[in-house]
Amino acid sequence: MNYRTCVLPSVLSLLLVSSLNAQVLTDSVLVEGHYRPFHYSTPPLALRKPSLVFVLHGSNGSGLDMMKAAARMEQQARTENTLIVYPNGYKRYWNECRKASPAAANKENLNEQAFFEAMIGYFNKRFGANTNQVFAVGTSGGGHMAYKLALTMPDRFRAITAIIANLPDTTNMDCVPTGKPVPVMIINGTDDDVNPYNGGLVNLGPTMNMGEVRSTARTLAYWADLARYRGQPRRENLPDVDPNDGRTIERYTYRELGKPEVVLLKVIGGKHDYPNDLDVHVEALRFFIRQIR
Repeated sequence: MNYRTCVLPSVLSLLLVSSLNAQVLTDSVLVEGHYRPFHYSTPPLALRKPSLVFVLHGSNGSGLDMMKAAARMEQQARTENTLIVYPNGYKRYWNECRKASPAAANKENLNEQAFFEAMIGYFNKRFGANTNQVFAVGTSGGGHMAYKLALTMPDRFRAITAIIANLPDTTNMDCVPTGKPVPVMIINGTDDDVNPYNGGLVNLGPTMNMGEVRSTARTLAYWADLARYRGQPRRENLPDVDPNDGRTIERYTYRELGKPEVVLLKVIGGKHDYPNDLDVHVEALRFFIRQIR
């Protein structure tokens, strides 16, 4: 894959993050005529062949927004030999697998696979990132982008986590899956009025009809079936850390030796947001670390 890395003076950021004692850098790669930016904190010198985690923003979001949301994950990653990267979607959206998406990234058919290939190459060359330990966690539209990476690039992504996102319905699927199983964790709220837990239309407003998605049960079953699981997953109740938020979390796990782990965190009463009972990004990092231990 041919690509050129270019630092854009107008967007190069050197922002001090005092809590992490690190600088935030913004760089970009040139992919098929488009400069695609991404953000990351300067890694500690102690990192050796670090794992690489991409944190993907939701529709109309940005990588810098996600740096704030994933601050605890970033801090823990620095003790887990892991480098966190926060890419920007094209014009604040991703070209993910929803055929109905009116976003420019979808309409112009941006080559997202080439973008992620270029970033993997960039961090391998610059920091020696381990290309066999690459992961992605995304929220909402970023969750859809994470699904696309798992569906179309399973040889590059060791595992993914999708937060408040279900797979597109079959009539709304705009990707050609490889059919290869990968470890997947899903975190969805039962009262989500944007990404319907039981499936249906995703509508972000009068001009942002994203088409229909599958139910969370069908989404979980898709990944479990690929991994050849049979029967019911193991169920457990997670601690209700914040009893005043009206939410509880159930974890459903498919895990067998020699098979990719598939997990659902069902946030009962959860909406299109993050639960208070756990940090979803820290939970994603723990899930990723399990896949390499």
